[in-house]
Amino acid sequence: MAAKKPEQTLVDQWRDILALHARTQCELDRALHRHGLCASDFEVLDVLADVRRATGGDCSYRVQEISERVHLSQSALSRLIARLEKDGLVERGMCSEDRRGVRVALTPKGRTLHGEVLPVQRAVLTKMLAED
Repeated sequence: MAAKKPEQTLVDQWRDILALHARTQCELDRALHRHGLCASDFEVLDVLADVRRATGGDCSYRVQEISERVHLSQSALSRLIARLEKDGLVERGMCSEDRRGVRVALTPKGRTLHGEVLPVQRAVLTKMLAED
């Protein structure tokens, strides 16, 4: 049997990464659905919780800063934030540094839900990433 070319090994590794991502995303969606969230919803809540933990207070991110941390288009992120706001999990406000900007912060309800769901998300990640 002929040895694989280095380029094919690279392509195979890339496809393995994509497959792991897809399996993990599906498992996250399944586990988080019981809590009324999908994986992308949780990622936004988690990013907002991270900024709060890092600064020790009620902090917010500009939508642009969130988009740099989650893998969604600007329009998809805007729709997701609107849905989270409608559900009372986040609130939007004007950016004091730039009147055109919008800041997003967790509400108390969002912080509570994030705290409840965090162990679920981390358990799925632990399980899925330990399988390799």
